[in-house]
Amino acid sequence: MTTREPTAVLPEVLAQIRALPGSDKPLIICDVDEVILHMVLHLEEYLHANGLMFLKHEYRLTGNICGKSDRVLISSDDVRRHLLIFFDEICHRQDMVCGADEALLQLAADWEIVLLTNLPGGHNKPAREQLLSGMGIPYPVLTNSGPKGGAVAALSAGRQGPLVFIDDSPTNHASVHASFPSAVQVQFVADPRFRTSLAQEKHIDLITGDWQETAAFIGAILEGSTC
Repeated sequence: MTTREPTAVLPEVLAQIRALPGSDKPLIICDVDEVILHMVLHLEEYLHANGLMFLKHEYRLTGNICGKSDRVLISSDDVRRHLLIFFDEICHRQDMVCGADEALLQLAADWEIVLLTNLPGGHNKPAREQLLSGMGIPYPVLTNSGPKGGAVAALSAGRQGPLVFIDDSPTNHASVHASFPSAVQVQFVADPRFRTSLAQEKHIDLITGDWQETAAFIGAILEGSTC
């Protein structure tokens, strides 16, 4: 297995981290798409409306989107172009994953919660914050680009207690394991077709698509640390 190098944090991400208020609570760093908000279902609808589809229910976009009629893969440039259009059109009206609001509210009593999302086009951040806040999810939103290990390591600096990282992406989880290996890693994938395609890596502590299970698992971390 190839050893990954720790990921550097981008200056614009570091500036967002430094602007956060201080907290002495343990930290949950949570992704948004396919974790708190549905993405796969909305993206699939967008693709079908544009004559496209996923070739397989595998965790990648480039090399996995093709024409519905001819099954010809579209280029990486076209994937990026469609993804930007998708976020412009859908970002402000994504549906919440069932139970995310209640589970996060429950966890917020004992944990600081920060939302760390890779969001194409920084101009979409206010729309995302407004959507989440209207759903009862008012936690700080940090926008990142690329693997998240550097941002997670920066967020952990100077903190005591456990840190939980919740994300759907295998790439982000591998990056966090390289940059901050003591993180408790929850791989949350709302869409069951994509979730069942995943093999559980050794650094993943839980694979789930259920917020009740997630809240119970994270709650037990603090219970275990006080025994």
